[in-house]
This record gives sequence, C-alpha cells and structure tokens, in this order.
Amino acid sequence: MGESFNAKKFLATLSQRPGVYRMLAADGTVLYVGKALNLKKRVASYFGNKAHHPKTQALMNHTVDVEVTLTATETEALLLEFNLIKAHQPRFNVLLRDGKGYPFIKLTKSNKFPRFEFYRGKRSVESRYFGPYLSAGAVRQTLGQLHKLFRIRQCFGSYFENRSRPCLQYQIKRCSAPCVGLIDEHEYRRDIDNAIRFLTGKNNAVIKDLQKRMDVAAEALNFELAAQYRDQIATIKDMQARQVVTGAGMKDADALAVVSEAGTFCVAVLMIRGGRMLGSHHYFPKTSAHTQSREVLSAFIAQHYFSQDAPPEILVCTEIDDHELLEAALTERAGRSVAVRRKVRGHRKRWLEMAATNAAQGLLTHRASNATIARQFESLTDLIGLDETPERIECFDISHTGGQETVASCVVFGPQGAVKSAYRRFNIRNVEPGDDYAAIEQAVTRRYKRVLKGEAPLPDLILIDGGRGQLGKAITAMHELHLTGVTLLGVAKGQGRKPGREKLFLADKKQALHLSGDSPALHLIQQIRDEAHRFAITAHRQRRGKAQQQSVLESIPGLGPQRRKALLKAFGGLQGVKRSGIDDLVDVKGISRTLAKRIYDRLHGG
Repeated sequence: MGESFNAKKFLATLSQRPGVYRMLAADGTVLYVGKALNLKKRVASYFGNKAHHPKTQALMNHTVDVEVTLTATETEALLLEFNLIKAHQPRFNVLLRDGKGYPFIKLTKSNKFPRFEFYRGKRSVESRYFGPYLSAGAVRQTLGQLHKLFRIRQCFGSYFENRSRPCLQYQIKRCSAPCVGLIDEHEYRRDIDNAIRFLTGKNNAVIKDLQKRMDVAAEALNFELAAQYRDQIATIKDMQARQVVTGAGMKDADALAVVSEAGTFCVAVLMIRGGRMLGSHHYFPKTSAHTQSREVLSAFIAQHYFSQDAPPEILVCTEIDDHELLEAALTERAGRSVAVRRKVRGHRKRWLEMAATNAAQGLLTHRASNATIARQFESLTDLIGLDETPERIECFDISHTGGQETVASCVVFGPQGAVKSAYRRFNIRNVEPGDDYAAIEQAVTRRYKRVLKGEAPLPDLILIDGGRGQLGKAITAMHELHLTGVTLLGVAKGQGRKPGREKLFLADKKQALHLSGDSPALHLIQQIRDEAHRFAITAHRQRRGKAQQQSVLESIPGLGPQRRKALLKAFGGLQGVKRSGIDDLVDVKGISRTLAKRIYDRLHGG
C-alpha cells in the first residue's frame, strides 16, 4: 500500500452499505473492481493480519489507494461492477474478451413490404429480432431458407422503391416481386407471418396455412400456384426430418462448462433454442492462475449476459459465487424469469456433459495453437534480428477495383494471435486511382497520427503488403511523423503469387530475404498478411456495395423519391435519363427547368 494511504482512518469512515470498491495503482490505473453487500466488512478483509491468497497478496502489493461507490442494493452494485470492469479492464479481475455479440435476424417494420436482414448490434423497438445465432454463417443460411421458402424481398429501400420490372431474384423464384406489384400487401403479409412462424419453430402452423392456400388455388384452377405451395410444404417437411431435436418442448437454454490447465481457462457455451442444439462457442477469460473455476464462471455469466439477453435457463457445471444475486440481476435485466441451475437431469444433464467435452477440446486446441504461435514469433525474432520478441505486429494492405473505392486495412497480432478489436480500416481519398504507393503512405500516416495521440500503442514490427516501393513510402511516412525504433518489413508476393515464394524486404538490407516453405516465421507472416488482405477486401466490398446501391440521382438536391421514380419510369431507367436533354427532363411532372439543369449537370459532370 502507498505510504499516504491510511487504511485505519479509511475504514473508520467507510459505510456498511452495498457498493463497489476499486483498487488503484500508483499511476491511477484500476487494478481490481469488486462489489460487496457490506463495503466496510469486505474492504476491511484486505487489511487484516490473516494470510492472503497468492492472487490477493499480489493485488495488495501493487495497490496504493482504494475508491468506493455506494449503491442502494447489491444488485445495483453487481451491475456497476460489470460496467466498471468493462470500462477499465482491470488486470486482477476475470476479463472476458469483449466480442461483437451474437448475430440476429432483423425484421424491418418501416415498409408495408418488410424484409429480413442480418443484424448485429443494439436492438430497437422499431424492429423485431430473431435469434441469437452462433455465427454469421448460420444467419445467412437461415435467410437463404426464408427467401427460398417464402420469397421475401431482399433489396434495400431505394433499390426497391425505384424498380420498374422484376429483378433476377424473382426469376430464380427467391422473391415475389412486391416492388412492381406482382403480389398484394395482404398475400405478402401472410408470407411474412409464415416466415415468422418458421423462425420460431412453429412449422406445423406454416404447413397448415400453406395447405389451405394450396386447396384454394387448386379449386380456382390455378394449378401453377398450387404446385408452388405443394413444393413449399415438401421443403419444410424435409427440413423437419433432417433437424436433430434433442429436447422437444424444452425451454431455451445455455449450457456452460469451464475447464482449466496451467492458468488458462476455457468456458464453453452450448446454445439450445426450441429444444434444438445450435452449436457451441469457446471463450478464454484472462485472469490469475490462482483463480478458482467457480469464480471464473460467475464472472463470465455476469459479463456475458449483462451485455446481451440471457435465455430462461442457464445451466452450469459447478457451483458458482453469488448464485442467487446473479439470478436476481439477470431476471431484473431481462424483465422475465432467468434461472441459473446446476443439479439437472435428462436432456439438461447431457447438454452439460456435452459442454464439458467441448470446453476440454477447446482448451486443448487453444493451447496447441498458442504453442505454435510462440514458435513462430521466436523464429520471426531471429530472422529479423530483433532484440526482443515483438509484442505487437501491425500489417497494412490495400484493396480496390480499377483504382475505385480504395480501402486500406490495418490488422494487429500479438503473442496470443489476432487482436481483432484493434483492427482499423481507412477509406483512401485524394490519390490517383490505382496508386498503391500513395495509398500506403496515407494509411500509415493516418494510423500513426492516432498512435501519437495515445489512441493505441506503437507496434514493435510493421508489415507492409508490397515490395520496396510500398515499403519506401511507409518508411517516409514514419520519418515525417518522427517515429523511430519500429522495424518495417515489406512482404512481396513471389513468382506466380504462390505461397512460399514471398520476398521479404528490410530497410537496411539491399538483398531480399527468401525463406523456405516450412519456415515458422514465414507461416506467421503469411497468416498476418492474408488476414490483412481479407480485412481489406471485406472493407472494399462493403464500400463498393454501398456506392452501387446508392443511385447518383439520390445525391441531387431537390430530387426526392417521388420525382426520382417519375424520372426512371418516364425514361426507362438511369441510362435513359442520362441520354435525355434538359427540355426532355422538364416534360416530366414535378421537374422544373432549374432542377432539370441540375440533374443534367450532375449526370454529365457539369
């Protein structure tokens, strides 16, 4: 403890109410956040004469001050503790990596012809959400089934509103073309309702409705439509037959198991929805090697389910700390009952056993992967001649199509692998199309200007996807920022762009380095380079897709949705509008001569 901190006087003034306490280091860093029903009693336990647990003793060796915040209830203290841990990431707490959260399927309600879409983020009352799903792939697969079965529209607002004829999705029977009135609002709503029933597991209700519609169509001698309903029914029944149901009629639940070895913990979450097991996900909380499994699992439940909805049942493999408090807090947060259960039987017991098996396998794979990464980092250190093994590596790559919509990526790797929360991308502007040299220089400059402002630590090694030209521009950017002590390495693709033939360029070496295909250092470089390439391509495609979805007409002031639709209808599409003169544009209802001239100038670069 710090010399200026008087524990006796501090405890004498401390309240016995519920609250949160924070252990602080000499520089003000929060070392540990804890909660207590009785603050005075809990904090006093740190200053007694009894021997402390090794983890607690290490904490006290670094602590110089204590701060407290009083709350009305212990539940409020638990929620405040979660928020403070998330904000400060204290080194002595159990830390759960803050991911993006599970993805959902979102049903938009802003249009009389709503659509389903992939969604990840904060949910609002304006839309309806289905999920969560374990992965983006599972969401997209389900969306594909919805489009195939119920022909729900896929296109976005402006594209949908300005269609004059059905698109390809209608031709391949993945959309009913509400954009051009080939289905009325009532029939489309029935398809939406059936899609909702399908997502919520009410397949029998969907089949019943489709059978009624099939009979009506057959009586009206509309055999083509009746055959469509027949095929839908057959597809749904086929899906039902292939689904593995492990607990029909059961509540939604998550089964949690934790295993540890040599200070590394793995928590496996087995997700069960509608009685069907959807899969598992692994988490590797950061904590002291002396932490007990029950403490890890308790902290995991708080951090994991306070940031997203908890299912009605959470099954755990071991006794946990604050069992009743967690149940109360999760119930209050969810607005419904949430039970945390350990002693279970039947299907629930098998789910827990499966979660334990997955946790053990996940830990085994994680440790093997970490050992491989450690060897790769050591090999790279020897190759470049660094004094110490790099703790942080950043890699840049450029992606564009014909020089348009250029995007630069920056990915970050450490001894534990990819640090995805630190990834950044840069939309490159004001450079000649296709000038990768200038794009790299701009990206490096913008990245490390932010580093100089303290937004991120300076890396030990910077990889540049490219040859001497790109490397030279990156070095120039670093010199202009007066940043030294960082090694830069250019990674050029070899002959035929085949893996294993890369050339490596260092600033202080004239000759390129060539590594054998089995070199651990080369494997690490390839992994980081490929991740930067993937991230750059993804960002570029998103930017390009956004540009393609937005019509050039949307950027013209005074040209609203109705006038755009009238223009496109009058001239048969955008190309027809481009071929028209100002007098032709004025003939369209609602287009004044001033607006017509503005449209003409915008389309012809005036």
